[in-house]
Amino acid sequence: MKTEVSRALFSRAVRSIPGGVNSPVRAFQAVGGEPLFIARAEGPFVWDADGNRYVDYVNSWGANIVGHAHPKIVEAVREAAGRGLGFGAPTELECQFAETLREAMPSLESVRAVNSGGEAAMSAVRLARGFTGRDLVVKFEGCYHGSVDSLLVDAGSGALTFGHPSSAGVPAKAAGDTLVLPYNNPQAAADAFFAKGDAVAAVIVEPAAGNMNLVVPDPEFLKVLREECDRCGAALIFDEVMTGFRVHRGGAQALFGVTPDLTCLGKVIGGGLGVAAFGGRRDMMEKLAPLGGVYQAGTLSGNPVALSAGLAALEIVLADGFFPALARAARELADGLEKAGESARAAFSARSIGGMFGMYFRGAPPGNFAEVGECDLSAFRAFFRGMLERGVYFAPSAYEAGFVSAAHGGDEIAKTARAAAEVLAEIA
Repeated sequence: MKTEVSRALFSRAVRSIPGGVNSPVRAFQAVGGEPLFIARAEGPFVWDADGNRYVDYVNSWGANIVGHAHPKIVEAVREAAGRGLGFGAPTELECQFAETLREAMPSLESVRAVNSGGEAAMSAVRLARGFTGRDLVVKFEGCYHGSVDSLLVDAGSGALTFGHPSSAGVPAKAAGDTLVLPYNNPQAAADAFFAKGDAVAAVIVEPAAGNMNLVVPDPEFLKVLREECDRCGAALIFDEVMTGFRVHRGGAQALFGVTPDLTCLGKVIGGGLGVAAFGGRRDMMEKLAPLGGVYQAGTLSGNPVALSAGLAALEIVLADGFFPALARAARELADGLEKAGESARAAFSARSIGGMFGMYFRGAPPGNFAEVGECDLSAFRAFFRGMLERGVYFAPSAYEAGFVSAAHGGDEIAKTARAAAEVLAEIA
């Protein structure tokens, strides 16, 4: 595997960009070496600047659910760009976008487009506080909701990767109204509401966690959150930036049968471009300016090029048969990885949900933040490097979920399983 061009580009990048990357999760600090610089992508593959081809399970961190450079999405972007890149004024596309989301996810009685998942989470929390007149927000260990000051407390994703669950630069006052509870512990949630329920504005949660690797919720966990929010008059916010249109046609809320008050969406709904949204109960959403006193704004929100990409992606994703096929592919991958671990007699496990999957250097899939911490990080580093050398690109962190796209076929999955068997046998 040649890396000379990527290494030279990284040396160039560090002179102008902090750490040489524009998002910490792209760095290779947790796995060693320098990050790959990607030159192009198509279908299930990416090619780096040295010409090496990889089966890609990062998929722009879940956004490219139909595969890279899908012709329908590329054409939609090209046509939209030809009509103008943005107007700072309403367009018919915004109506179509909101209607598409509402039809697929009935809890979204009203929707507002934004530009990132973090912006969606920040806005949903502000709206919940404005609606309830309360300040306290409950979040969970290992869950990440964007780089929002009050939510960067015991966060997952890149914050976990570098061993700093809370960020420097976040004032104590900003985090003082955030209560952190253990994920997947319904009793701890019930106890917290018993003690502080009257002060809680909102509970924000990843309904299936993807930022401390994939952690699937206990069947009672989400139900208890719904019941306690109802009892105390707090808003339940599902951060479905990862799970929305990834684990089920109607999101994790449809899969698990629990309806939130507000939902944050991103990644898939942008078709590879920067689009996110938040929405939910109409009485809450009508507290947003210009109707109400909760201010939220964005110059490029709902821009026509990004919405065109998102609508093209959603048209494919929401078609009959898409999700069963995607789930089968992810399950086949997870099964293949588990069999590779068994043959190598390694402390290794894997699981999938919809089009997401997790792999863990632990005897069984973790159910919470503490169990994620039991995974063998040194084994993951060796595994990551070995897989990369064999042309398989996973996220450079043991704390990130993986993503299968509709472009990943049997050949790519079989190649991945064979490579995993070789690498696990070497490092076991």
